[in-house]
Amino acid sequence: MTAPGTQPASSPVEAIDRALLVLEALARAGAQGAQLADLANELGLNKTTVHRSLAALRFRDFASQDPVTGAYLLGAAAVALGDRLLAEDNLPALLHPALLALSGASGELVHLGVLSGKHIVYLDKVEPERSVRVYSAVGRRNPAATTALGRALLAARGTDRASLRGYTADLADDGVEERAWRALEAARERGYAVEERENEPDISCVAVALVRGAHPVAAVSITAPAERMSPERVAELHGLMRSTLPGRLPGGLTLATA
Repeated sequence: MTAPGTQPASSPVEAIDRALLVLEALARAGAQGAQLADLANELGLNKTTVHRSLAALRFRDFASQDPVTGAYLLGAAAVALGDRLLAEDNLPALLHPALLALSGASGELVHLGVLSGKHIVYLDKVEPERSVRVYSAVGRRNPAATTALGRALLAARGTDRASLRGYTADLADDGVEERAWRALEAARERGYAVEERENEPDISCVAVALVRGAHPVAAVSITAPAERMSPERVAELHGLMRSTLPGRLPGGLTLATA
């Protein structure tokens, strides 16, 4: 027995302790994640032991593995713990007021999305009073490399050229990898990602990633007809994102910065 108010000399359950150590290491690794060998070296454990812990964490979605690089990252369940500490609702419900405010300020269609493998999944949307000629639906999936939402998240994760190739290899477009890479480099330089007429005719988007610490959690985009998405208008919309969103973001979320 341990006296009240004192810490035991060693963990009473070693397997759980190792899994928690792996979880902490993944948090330190941030958006780029960590390879199995690096985790084992950092923790002073053999790779088989760390792999078993990762398997248990992945089973409950506390860890995930990048389908392209093989790196391990914090999973959605680990990120959700912070949200659950502050609120009982899920991410779309927590962020819906921020989306409403942004749509009201911009007069445009606003989306919330997250990465799921090689795709972006739309979790929520707020439509403006004026109609926008674009098909969108909550639950819809699009290739991450061709959307502003996906590019914002990939840029925030530090995706390099070799890793990006895995996100574009299945797309029937010879020029998509080069366009996506230029978009990621620009997003990292200026703090937002864009997409022009790549998923819907005559529709363009601008998006920013939302991060907790170094971990990208989701992204928010503004969608409008390409005819009114001039460089000046895109810069204006990004300014509205920077002025409207931060005070309305829950659970320690912040905008990714350039």
